[in-house]
Amino acid sequence: MKKLFNTLALCAASLSMTPAMAEIRLGIDSAPYPPFYEADSSGNVSGWEIEIGDAVCAAMNEECEWVGVAWDGIIPALMAKKIDAIFGSMSITEERMKTISFSDKYYNTPAAIVAPKSMDIDGSPESVKGKIIGVQVSTTHQNYVETTYQDMADAVKTYQNFDQHNQDLVAGRVDAVVGDSLAFGAFLGSPEGADFEIKAALNNVEIFGLGVGAGVRKEDTELQEKFNAAIKQIREDGTFDEISSKYFDFDIYGD
Repeated sequence: MKKLFNTLALCAASLSMTPAMAEIRLGIDSAPYPPFYEADSSGNVSGWEIEIGDAVCAAMNEECEWVGVAWDGIIPALMAKKIDAIFGSMSITEERMKTISFSDKYYNTPAAIVAPKSMDIDGSPESVKGKIIGVQVSTTHQNYVETTYQDMADAVKTYQNFDQHNQDLVAGRVDAVVGDSLAFGAFLGSPEGADFEIKAALNNVEIFGLGVGAGVRKEDTELQEKFNAAIKQIREDGTFDEISSKYFDFDIYGD
């Protein structure tokens, strides 16, 4: 299912009568990650994070476009100035902040481990003894699996995108997978995911960070401040809640 998104020029400027001052290229994973973002057959992107990003751009009075980048290359793409910011469910962590800076968070949902309903897994390292665990590469979830489960699990398999490890879970090539609890919703609600469930929420602030923010180059402090102000604005004027209510029945902003 992995494919590059066509670059999509957003109409953020049309939401304001004041002309846009610049164009910002927002990087997201080139693989679908519903309900946050996905592309149709024409390459048009949609989802909660796309709408939030559009609203943030409108609040900044900037014209933005979405650019799909393979997840394991998205920070290098930012550093090479192929994109101007990462706005694609990237967790704010101390390790990443050694390389890039982040805006204030715009959402925070817990990680989870998913396995067959019949399997006795409770999220503890002991419960995955002898199991094969799947996880997406270059994510905080991979860091968690390798830190917490590596010594007890039979093996850890990494995948380029979220859908791939779910497919292997259904095929029986892995026993459990670790990822964002909310992102698992579409899979668990589908016919192929009917026999699986979230076994436990996984918490480790040191690994998972304090939420998801927009990633920017360290020298782009002005852009970072613009993101902060825009995120604050859409939170205060009700835009954030209005968009979120179309997708979720809980506060995705988190604690």
